[in-house]
Amino acid sequence: MIANTEEDIKHLKVIGHICAMTLQTMMEHARPGISTLELDNIGMEFLAREGAQSAPMSMYQFPGATCISVSPVIAHGIPNNRVLREGELINIDVSAEMNGYYGDTGASMVVSKHVPEYEKLLAAARSALEKAVHVAVAGQPLNLIGQTIQEEAKRNGYGVIFDLTGHGIGRKLHEEPTEVFNYYKQTDRRILEEGVVLAIEPFLTSGKGHVYEERDGWSLRTIDRTIAAQFEHTIIVTKNEPIILTI
Repeated sequence: MIANTEEDIKHLKVIGHICAMTLQTMMEHARPGISTLELDNIGMEFLAREGAQSAPMSMYQFPGATCISVSPVIAHGIPNNRVLREGELINIDVSAEMNGYYGDTGASMVVSKHVPEYEKLLAAARSALEKAVHVAVAGQPLNLIGQTIQEEAKRNGYGVIFDLTGHGIGRKLHEEPTEVFNYYKQTDRRILEEGVVLAIEPFLTSGKGHVYEERDGWSLRTIDRTIAAQFEHTIIVTKNEPIILTI
């Protein structure tokens, strides 16, 4: 959507903040011994208290309020009775709706332990998101986002997941532009509009950069079982610094 009124911006900030706080609360509870289903329930209860509802559950009948992926699953992991263990690399993705507006955020983390291999990847993925967000300026090529992510990944010794993209968001969870690539695509000549709302979500990996869907019809894992990390913000593009909604 194009957020061009104060009313739009106000509602987007509210749902963005709720998504961010839900994610933060879930990450604080992601400790050894808790199941991903219990963690999902914490997220669902937080959203409900704030008057929001899970977007994947309401829009796509996803079997959970949030997506919780335990490596080598990197996205769309279904909450279940799987108990988290110390040192595991996980990803939590929270998207929700309130008053007809949507927000989307996500983060990867290591469960209760410092694992240098994982921490290096996490730092690179965070840096890729931060740099990508700040090149998202009205009038610039949309492709600059993917180029920035890919260059930051390469600078740190990683590649990107080519099969997963960011997306437009606002009045729906997924809307135009439907693909915000995490890599430079020469044929993509789209230009960023002022007010466009984007979910930017770089996925960095140590592997080949492709995924396949598991038998459950949702969970995505790397084809080579390598690690990957994702961080995500929802933003409003302006002529200057973006408005980051999911803080």
